[in-house]
Amino acid sequence: MMRYGCGAHIMHGHHGHSSGANHLDPVCGMKVKPMQGYGKMYHGNLYRFCTKSCLDKFDLDPEKYLNMEQKEEM
Repeated sequence: MMRYGCGAHIMHGHHGHSSGANHLDPVCGMKVKPMQGYGKMYHGNLYRFCTKSCLDKFDLDPEKYLNMEQKEEM
């Protein structure tokens, strides 16, 4: 039996629709693999966190960590 569309990944072992690239935890800078750690949608973007502690820190002041991320890119 073949399944097509979203859900086919369950039978074929694909995890999610991401490219497989690691996410960068905006709080501590640690690399987090897709589908691991904790995820949070914020302003339409998915952020992944290595631990609940990092997620909790982000929840207290998201803009602080997003502004730090932008400054590092400059």
